[in-house]
Amino acid sequence: MPVLVCFSACPDLATASRIAEALVEARLAACVNVLPAVRSTYRWEGRVTSDDEVLVIAKTTTERIDALTLRLRELHPYTLPEIVALPVAGGLPAYLDWVVAETGPAPD
Repeated sequence: MPVLVCFSACPDLATASRIAEALVEARLAACVNVLPAVRSTYRWEGRVTSDDEVLVIAKTTTERIDALTLRLRELHPYTLPEIVALPVAGGLPAYLDWVVAETGPAPD
């Protein structure tokens, strides 16, 4: 199945919303969910720290993941942004077909 779900944590709602709109507008993602109020705990530069972040969840395809990763990297303010893609093992076939259609070439 060619559908992937890609996660990225953003510093704030404005950044997450800008990224979501850009990815969908460019047909790199069929849909992007923006989930506020995520608390992330991680090790960075030798210290354990926690921050409030906004999670972006983009639905895309294996064919578009490289372009999505490149664009997300360009738009993201972090030095090393989280960009993690996971394969979709199943789901509603009509929805998965829609993801494939919306990330393909624009219709005439």
